[in-house]
Amino acid sequence: MIKQNLSAIKAKIASVCARTGRNPQEITLVAVSKGRSIDSLREVIEAGITDIGENKVQEALHKYNMLHATCNLQRVRWHMLGHLQTNKAKEAVKLFDLIQSVDSLRLAAEINRQSGKLKKIQDILVEVNLSAESSKFGIKPEQAEEVIREMSEFKNLNIKGLMGIAPIVDLPKKTRPYFRMLKKLRGVIHQPPAASRQPLILSMGMSSDFEIAIEEGADMLRLGRAIFGALN
Repeated sequence: MIKQNLSAIKAKIASVCARTGRNPQEITLVAVSKGRSIDSLREVIEAGITDIGENKVQEALHKYNMLHATCNLQRVRWHMLGHLQTNKAKEAVKLFDLIQSVDSLRLAAEINRQSGKLKKIQDILVEVNLSAESSKFGIKPEQAEEVIREMSEFKNLNIKGLMGIAPIVDLPKKTRPYFRMLKKLRGVIHQPPAASRQPLILSMGMSSDFEIAIEEGADMLRLGRAIFGALN
């Protein structure tokens, strides 16, 4: 089922890119494996997925250790997607290639400190609270430019882009304004210091709305149900 789901997803990505003049190769697909079995995760990796996203440090560490003996994980990049407490930053820096959920200057400072101890430059995304919901984490859009400017002073952080979660809506098209907000924010923030610098990544779009997200400029999709099926 997973292989068929991935084929269908890739076909949809290709279709959206064709009508919007984008290159499907520029879209990174992150398989969100929260609550999924080791066997399902192994199947995804064997199907060619190279980016795995987890919401909790301990669950990611457990899965990494379980898979390490039976899978070639050298090409797999691990993404931290869930809210990260500062007391978990040390373990997160050891494991994750990209921490997508950096939602405060305080957390960024701790990740920078722990990365310095390991002599590591940690790739991060800055999470923006697009919906202004109190139940959601993230930096307020109007504060993002200043916060990112301060984060950029940390020597052991590499700010790769922005991450946003649209609110739950009854129709996927209703997420469009939120994705546009994140894209507009990127345009305000990104001031390339050199011609070779890559634009900031936009990580947005989940199983129910990823086609809309691509239309609005998403570079990275976070898909769980669309790949694995519904959670039991």
